[in-house]
Amino acid sequence: MRIPIAALIGLFFTSLYFIVAIFAPWIAPYGMAEIVSPDIWAPSSAEFLLGTDNLGRDLLSRMIYGGRTTIFIATAATILSFATGSILGFLAAVLGGWADQLMSRFVDLLMSIPSLIFALVVLSVVPVTVTVLIIVMGLLDSTRVYRLARAVAVDINVMDYVEAAKLRGEGRKWIIFREILPNALSPLVAEMGLRFIFMVLFVSTLSFLGLGVQPPQADWGGIVKENADGIVYGIGAALYPAVAIATLAISVNLVADWVLNRTTSLKGGRG
Repeated sequence: MRIPIAALIGLFFTSLYFIVAIFAPWIAPYGMAEIVSPDIWAPSSAEFLLGTDNLGRDLLSRMIYGGRTTIFIATAATILSFATGSILGFLAAVLGGWADQLMSRFVDLLMSIPSLIFALVVLSVVPVTVTVLIIVMGLLDSTRVYRLARAVAVDINVMDYVEAAKLRGEGRKWIIFREILPNALSPLVAEMGLRFIFMVLFVSTLSFLGLGVQPPQADWGGIVKENADGIVYGIGAALYPAVAIATLAISVNLVADWVLNRTTSLKGGRG
């Protein structure tokens, strides 16, 4: 199998980010919240490769730990959104009738409210923790996954092999997990990369607005917020996490595009 250059580049940088996130405590030269210099926004040096931040902490260490937090939250929220949205979407397609209409109209209602505004309202009245962030982000994004999963499942549900399973007397659980899910994986896997990117941007936006990851924990959006004032003085500390977010988003996008090009929805079914 020949992998395009663009996909290889995406795989390399995506893997690099995940490896750094996993081994952050062993890679980072200093602690996440450790103040290592009396100088704020010190320039790059042999001791501090990216300089220091607004409190005199090593910016490279903050970036590494911030990447770990951002990637963990985005990954966990993406898994939650797909587990919830796909199962409910498949169930709605299999049930049909009033149950499908009720679930779909409820999802339409939730989708009519901008996700960022909805999240800001919820997070302003509950304690903001990593767990709460994952749950809020995952459930809000599950509405998008629901629409995709339901649309794919409606087409699969009328296939001959599904009808044959129904005639054999198979239950809904069998239909969903043994007939629909295997044939819906291709579009869902491709969409998962795009939703992961959205989660990275989502949690970074929330942190920049002050309702995401709370100090002294680090994440890329929070690092941008902490160092934004330095831009006025020509300090580029806030640009490093912005570049990291953009690089990760582009890399995952390249991989997702490659996966999408290699897979076609409903191709032949199980037969």
